[in-house]
Amino acid sequence: MGLVNQRADADWLRTEYAASERRVCGLMGIAVSSYRYQTTRCDDELRTRLVELAREKPRFGYRRLHVLLYRAGEAVNHKRVHRVYREAGLSLRRKRRKHCVRVGQPLLARTAANQEWALDFVHDAVECGRAIRVLSVVDAYTRECLALEVDTSFASRRVTRVLEAIMAERGQPGSIRCDNGPEFTSRHFLAWGMEQKIEVVHIQPGKPTQNARVESFHGRLREECLNVSWFQNLFDAKRKIAAWRTEYNEERPHSSLGYLTPSEYAAREATSYGKDACQKAASSENATERVSHFPTAPATAAVCNESQLTCRIIP
Repeated sequence: MGLVNQRADADWLRTEYAASERRVCGLMGIAVSSYRYQTTRCDDELRTRLVELAREKPRFGYRRLHVLLYRAGEAVNHKRVHRVYREAGLSLRRKRRKHCVRVGQPLLARTAANQEWALDFVHDAVECGRAIRVLSVVDAYTRECLALEVDTSFASRRVTRVLEAIMAERGQPGSIRCDNGPEFTSRHFLAWGMEQKIEVVHIQPGKPTQNARVESFHGRLREECLNVSWFQNLFDAKRKIAAWRTEYNEERPHSSLGYLTPSEYAAREATSYGKDACQKAASSENATERVSHFPTAPATAAVCNESQLTCRIIP
Protein backbone atom coordinates (compact mmCIF):
# COMPACT_ATOMS: atom_id res chain seq x y z
CA MET A 1 0.00 0.00 0.00
CA GLY A 2 1.41 3.40 -0.97
CA LEU A 3 1.85 6.30 1.37
CA VAL A 4 -0.96 8.25 -0.30
CA ASN A 5 -3.42 5.41 0.32
CA GLN A 6 -2.21 5.01 3.91
CA ARG A 7 -2.81 8.69 4.61
CA ALA A 8 -6.29 8.45 3.12
CA ASP A 9 -7.08 5.45 5.33
CA ALA A 10 -5.71 7.28 8.38
CA ASP A 11 -8.00 10.23 7.68
CA TRP A 12 -10.97 7.86 7.44
CA LEU A 13 -10.09 6.22 10.78
CA ARG A 14 -9.76 9.57 12.54
CA THR A 15 -13.11 10.74 11.18
CA GLU A 16 -14.98 7.47 11.79
CA TYR A 17 -13.69 6.58 15.28
CA ALA A 18 -12.60 10.00 16.56
CA ALA A 19 -9.13 8.63 17.34
CA SER A 20 -6.05 10.71 17.92
CA GLU A 21 -3.49 11.33 15.27
CA ARG A 22 -0.74 9.37 17.02
CA ARG A 23 -3.08 6.46 17.75
CA VAL A 24 -4.11 6.16 14.09
CA CYS A 25 -0.53 6.47 12.81
CA GLY A 26 0.58 3.77 15.23
CA LEU A 27 -2.14 1.42 14.01
CA MET A 28 -1.32 2.14 10.37
CA GLY A 29 2.43 1.83 10.91
CA ILE A 30 3.35 5.20 9.44
CA ALA A 31 5.32 8.06 10.92
CA VAL A 32 3.43 11.10 12.18
CA SER A 33 5.73 13.37 10.16
CA SER A 34 4.84 11.44 7.01
CA TYR A 35 1.14 11.79 7.81
CA ARG A 36 1.50 15.56 8.37
CA TYR A 37 3.68 16.14 5.33
CA GLN A 38 2.38 18.72 2.86
CA THR A 39 4.14 19.02 -0.48
CA THR A 40 5.61 22.38 -1.46
CA ARG A 41 6.46 21.53 -5.06
CA CYS A 42 4.72 23.24 -7.96
CA ASP A 43 4.13 21.39 -11.20
CA ASP A 44 2.40 24.20 -13.05
CA GLU A 45 5.41 24.97 -15.23
CA LEU A 46 5.96 21.31 -16.10
CA ARG A 47 2.26 20.82 -16.79
CA THR A 48 2.20 23.82 -19.13
CA ARG A 49 5.25 22.52 -20.98
CA LEU A 50 3.74 19.04 -21.36
CA VAL A 51 0.48 20.44 -22.69
CA GLU A 52 2.40 22.47 -25.29
CA LEU A 53 4.38 19.45 -26.42
CA ALA A 54 1.24 17.29 -26.50
CA ARG A 55 -0.46 19.81 -28.78
CA GLU A 56 2.50 19.68 -31.16
CA LYS A 57 2.75 15.89 -31.01
CA PRO A 58 -0.74 14.60 -30.10
CA ARG A 59 0.16 10.91 -30.55
CA PHE A 60 3.28 10.99 -28.37
CA GLY A 61 3.11 9.27 -25.01
CA TYR A 62 4.76 10.42 -21.81
CA ARG A 63 7.99 8.56 -22.57
CA ARG A 64 8.55 10.38 -25.85
CA LEU A 65 7.56 13.68 -24.25
CA HIS A 66 10.11 13.00 -21.52
CA VAL A 67 12.76 12.52 -24.22
CA LEU A 68 11.78 15.85 -25.80
CA LEU A 69 12.08 17.57 -22.41
CA TYR A 70 15.51 16.01 -21.89
CA ARG A 71 16.65 17.21 -25.33
CA ALA A 72 15.48 20.71 -24.42
CA GLY A 73 17.74 20.65 -21.35
CA GLU A 74 15.07 20.06 -18.70
CA ALA A 75 16.20 17.37 -16.27
CA VAL A 76 12.96 15.91 -14.95
CA ASN A 77 12.41 12.48 -13.48
CA HIS A 78 10.34 10.25 -15.78
CA LYS A 79 8.06 9.23 -12.89
CA ARG A 80 7.22 12.88 -12.22
CA VAL A 81 6.54 13.40 -15.93
CA HIS A 82 4.20 10.41 -15.88
CA ARG A 83 2.31 11.69 -12.82
CA VAL A 84 1.83 15.19 -14.21
CA TYR A 85 1.04 13.75 -17.64
CA ARG A 86 -1.84 11.74 -16.17
CA GLU A 87 -3.09 14.56 -13.95
CA ALA A 88 -3.28 16.83 -16.99
CA GLY A 89 -5.51 14.31 -18.78
CA LEU A 90 -3.06 13.74 -21.63
CA SER A 91 -3.15 9.93 -21.56
CA LEU A 92 -3.73 8.34 -24.95
CA ARG A 93 -6.70 6.07 -25.46
CA ARG A 94 -5.68 2.80 -27.00
CA LYS A 95 -8.18 0.99 -29.15
CA ARG A 96 -8.46 -2.60 -28.08
CA ARG A 97 -8.23 -5.06 -30.90
CA LYS A 98 -11.41 -6.99 -31.44
CA HIS A 99 -10.78 -10.71 -31.37
CA CYS A 100 -13.32 -12.89 -33.09
CA VAL A 101 -14.48 -15.86 -31.07
CA ARG A 102 -14.64 -19.16 -32.90
CA VAL A 103 -15.51 -22.63 -31.71
CA GLY A 104 -12.89 -25.21 -32.58
CA GLN A 105 -13.87 -27.44 -35.50
CA PRO A 106 -11.77 -30.65 -35.43
CA LEU A 107 -10.60 -32.25 -38.66
CA LEU A 108 -12.89 -35.10 -39.67
CA ALA A 109 -11.99 -38.08 -41.82
CA ARG A 110 -13.55 -37.57 -45.24
CA THR A 111 -14.89 -40.47 -47.27
CA ALA A 112 -15.52 -38.93 -50.70
CA ALA A 113 -14.42 -36.11 -52.92
CA ASN A 114 -16.07 -32.69 -52.63
CA GLN A 115 -17.07 -33.24 -49.02
CA GLU A 116 -14.73 -30.45 -47.90
CA TRP A 117 -12.43 -27.96 -49.59
CA ALA A 118 -9.59 -26.25 -47.71
CA LEU A 119 -8.69 -22.66 -48.57
CA ASP A 120 -5.77 -20.47 -47.56
CA PHE A 121 -3.23 -17.94 -48.86
CA VAL A 122 0.54 -18.17 -49.18
CA HIS A 123 2.81 -15.17 -49.82
CA ASP A 124 5.93 -14.58 -51.91
CA ALA A 125 7.60 -11.82 -53.94
CA VAL A 126 8.79 -11.23 -57.50
CA GLU A 127 12.17 -9.92 -58.64
CA CYS A 128 11.33 -6.25 -58.12
CA GLY A 129 10.26 -6.94 -54.52
CA ARG A 130 6.54 -6.66 -55.12
CA ALA A 131 4.55 -9.05 -52.94
CA ILE A 132 2.28 -11.65 -54.50
CA ARG A 133 -0.38 -13.87 -52.97
CA VAL A 134 -1.37 -17.38 -53.96
CA LEU A 135 -4.87 -18.68 -53.23
CA SER A 136 -4.81 -22.45 -52.65
CA VAL A 137 -7.88 -24.68 -52.89
CA VAL A 138 -7.34 -28.33 -51.87
CA ASP A 139 -9.80 -31.22 -51.74
CA ALA A 140 -9.66 -32.71 -48.24
CA TYR A 141 -10.16 -36.31 -49.42
CA THR A 142 -8.35 -36.73 -52.74
CA ARG A 143 -5.71 -34.07 -51.86
CA GLU A 144 -6.08 -32.62 -55.33
CA CYS A 145 -5.00 -29.03 -55.79
CA LEU A 146 -8.10 -27.55 -57.36
CA ALA A 147 -6.70 -24.04 -57.86
CA LEU A 148 -3.54 -21.97 -57.38
CA GLU A 149 -4.61 -18.43 -58.20
CA VAL A 150 -1.76 -15.89 -58.24
CA ASP A 151 -2.15 -12.13 -57.96
CA THR A 152 -0.96 -9.12 -55.99
CA SER A 153 -4.21 -8.80 -54.02
CA PHE A 154 -7.47 -10.66 -53.57
CA ALA A 155 -10.95 -9.44 -52.75
CA SER A 156 -13.72 -11.71 -51.55
CA ARG A 157 -15.49 -11.44 -54.92
CA ARG A 158 -12.35 -12.71 -56.64
CA VAL A 159 -12.27 -15.68 -54.28
CA THR A 160 -15.90 -16.58 -55.01
CA ARG A 161 -15.26 -16.34 -58.76
CA VAL A 162 -12.42 -18.86 -58.45
CA LEU A 163 -14.65 -21.20 -56.43
CA GLU A 164 -17.50 -20.90 -58.92
CA ALA A 165 -15.13 -21.82 -61.76
CA ILE A 166 -14.09 -24.98 -59.88
CA MET A 167 -17.71 -25.83 -59.07
CA ALA A 168 -18.61 -25.59 -62.76
CA GLU A 169 -16.08 -28.39 -63.48
CA ARG A 170 -16.44 -30.81 -60.55
CA GLY A 171 -19.57 -29.88 -58.61
CA GLN A 172 -20.34 -28.18 -55.33
CA PRO A 173 -18.52 -28.92 -52.05
CA GLY A 174 -20.30 -29.80 -48.85
CA SER A 175 -18.21 -27.41 -46.74
CA ILE A 176 -15.30 -24.98 -46.99
CA ARG A 177 -12.64 -24.76 -44.27
CA CYS A 178 -10.69 -21.49 -44.03
CA ASP A 179 -9.13 -19.06 -41.58
CA ASN A 180 -10.44 -15.68 -40.39
CA GLY A 181 -8.90 -13.47 -43.06
CA PRO A 182 -10.92 -10.52 -44.39
CA GLU A 183 -11.51 -12.34 -47.68
CA PHE A 184 -13.25 -15.20 -45.86
CA THR A 185 -15.18 -13.19 -43.26
CA SER A 186 -16.64 -10.50 -45.50
CA ARG A 187 -20.37 -10.13 -45.92
CA HIS A 188 -20.13 -11.05 -49.57
CA PHE A 189 -18.35 -14.34 -48.90
CA LEU A 190 -20.70 -15.36 -46.09
CA ALA A 191 -23.78 -14.43 -48.15
CA TRP A 192 -22.38 -16.39 -51.10
CA GLY A 193 -21.94 -19.46 -48.90
CA MET A 194 -25.53 -19.22 -47.66
CA GLU A 195 -26.83 -18.73 -51.19
CA GLN A 196 -24.91 -21.78 -52.47
CA LYS A 197 -25.89 -23.76 -49.33
CA ILE A 198 -22.24 -24.44 -48.50
CA GLU A 199 -21.13 -24.65 -44.86
CA VAL A 200 -18.26 -22.23 -44.17
CA VAL A 201 -16.08 -23.57 -41.34
CA HIS A 202 -13.78 -20.94 -39.79
CA ILE A 203 -10.91 -22.18 -37.66
CA GLN A 204 -9.98 -20.58 -34.35
CA PRO A 205 -7.61 -17.58 -34.60
CA GLY A 206 -3.99 -18.53 -34.10
CA LYS A 207 -4.57 -22.27 -34.62
CA PRO A 208 -3.58 -23.14 -38.19
CA THR A 209 -3.42 -26.83 -37.27
CA GLN A 210 -7.21 -26.88 -37.50
CA ASN A 211 -6.68 -26.44 -41.25
CA ALA A 212 -3.77 -28.86 -41.36
CA ARG A 213 -4.42 -30.29 -44.83
CA VAL A 214 -3.87 -27.03 -46.66
CA GLU A 215 -0.99 -26.12 -44.33
CA SER A 216 0.73 -29.38 -45.25
CA PHE A 217 0.13 -28.60 -48.91
CA HIS A 218 1.68 -25.15 -48.43
CA GLY A 219 4.78 -26.80 -47.00
CA ARG A 220 5.22 -28.79 -50.23
CA LEU A 221 4.43 -25.72 -52.33
CA ARG A 222 6.99 -23.65 -50.45
CA GLU A 223 9.78 -26.26 -50.56
CA GLU A 224 9.30 -27.56 -54.09
CA CYS A 225 8.20 -24.44 -55.97
CA LEU A 226 8.44 -21.07 -54.24
CA ASN A 227 11.85 -21.52 -52.59
CA VAL A 228 13.49 -22.93 -55.73
CA SER A 229 11.97 -20.54 -58.27
CA TRP A 230 12.89 -17.01 -59.25
CA PHE A 231 9.88 -15.02 -60.42
CA GLN A 232 10.75 -12.22 -62.82
CA ASN A 233 7.25 -10.76 -62.73
CA LEU A 234 3.65 -11.65 -61.97
CA PHE A 235 3.11 -13.45 -65.30
CA ASP A 236 6.23 -15.56 -64.79
CA ALA A 237 4.98 -16.50 -61.31
CA LYS A 238 1.59 -17.55 -62.70
CA ARG A 239 3.24 -19.71 -65.37
CA LYS A 240 5.65 -21.51 -63.03
CA ILE A 241 3.12 -22.07 -60.25
CA ALA A 242 0.55 -23.42 -62.73
CA ALA A 243 3.16 -25.85 -64.08
CA TRP A 244 3.96 -27.04 -60.56
CA ARG A 245 0.23 -27.57 -59.86
CA THR A 246 -0.01 -29.86 -62.88
CA GLU A 247 3.05 -31.78 -61.72
CA TYR A 248 1.63 -32.07 -58.19
CA ASN A 249 -1.72 -33.45 -59.35
CA GLU A 250 -0.50 -35.78 -62.10
CA GLU A 251 3.13 -36.78 -61.39
CA ARG A 252 4.08 -36.32 -57.74
CA PRO A 253 3.47 -39.43 -55.53
CA HIS A 254 1.57 -38.56 -52.35
CA SER A 255 2.58 -40.49 -49.23
CA SER A 256 -0.84 -40.28 -47.55
CA LEU A 257 -2.50 -41.72 -50.69
CA GLY A 258 -0.35 -44.85 -50.84
CA TYR A 259 2.15 -43.03 -53.10
CA LEU A 260 -0.44 -42.51 -55.79
CA THR A 261 -0.81 -39.15 -57.43
CA PRO A 262 -3.91 -37.19 -56.42
CA SER A 263 -5.35 -37.60 -59.92
CA GLU A 264 -4.82 -41.38 -59.87
CA TYR A 265 -6.34 -41.66 -56.41
CA ALA A 266 -9.38 -39.59 -57.42
CA ALA A 267 -9.91 -41.71 -60.55
CA ARG A 268 -9.64 -44.96 -58.56
CA GLU A 269 -12.12 -43.74 -55.96
CA ALA A 270 -14.55 -42.60 -58.65
CA THR A 271 -14.35 -46.06 -60.27
CA SER A 272 -14.90 -47.91 -56.99
CA TYR A 273 -17.78 -45.62 -56.15
CA GLY A 274 -19.40 -46.42 -59.50
CA LYS A 275 -19.01 -50.17 -58.88
CA ASP A 276 -20.53 -49.88 -55.42
CA ALA A 277 -23.49 -47.97 -56.83
CA CYS A 278 -24.07 -50.65 -59.49
CA GLN A 279 -23.90 -53.42 -56.89
CA LYS A 280 -26.39 -51.66 -54.65
CA ALA A 281 -28.77 -51.12 -57.56
CA ALA A 282 -28.52 -54.79 -58.61
CA SER A 283 -29.11 -56.04 -55.06
CA SER A 284 -32.18 -53.83 -54.71
CA GLU A 285 -33.59 -55.17 -57.99
CA ASN A 286 -33.05 -58.80 -56.89
CA ALA A 287 -34.76 -58.12 -53.59
CA THR A 288 -37.76 -56.67 -55.42
CA GLU A 289 -37.96 -59.70 -57.69
CA ARG A 290 -37.78 -62.17 -54.77
CA VAL A 291 -40.64 -60.45 -52.98
CA SER A 292 -42.81 -60.52 -56.12
CA HIS A 293 -42.49 -64.34 -56.41
CA PHE A 294 -44.71 -64.96 -53.34
CA PRO A 295 -48.47 -64.87 -54.16
CA THR A 296 -50.43 -62.99 -51.56
CA ALA A 297 -53.95 -63.20 -52.94
CA PRO A 298 -54.45 -67.02 -52.56
CA ALA A 299 -53.19 -66.96 -49.01
CA THR A 300 -55.72 -64.29 -48.18
CA ALA A 301 -58.49 -66.35 -49.77
CA ALA A 302 -57.48 -69.43 -47.77
CA VAL A 303 -57.64 -67.50 -44.55
CA CYS A 304 -61.09 -66.22 -45.44
CA ASN A 305 -62.32 -69.74 -46.21
CA GLU A 306 -60.99 -71.06 -42.88
CA SER A 307 -62.77 -68.32 -41.00
CA GLN A 308 -66.02 -69.07 -42.79
CA LEU A 309 -65.74 -72.82 -41.95
CA THR A 310 -65.12 -72.03 -38.32
CA CYS A 311 -68.18 -69.84 -38.21
CA ARG A 312 -70.28 -72.64 -39.62
CA ILE A 313 -69.15 -75.24 -37.07
CA ILE A 314 -69.81 -73.18 -33.96
CA PRO A 315 -73.68 -73.15 -34.25
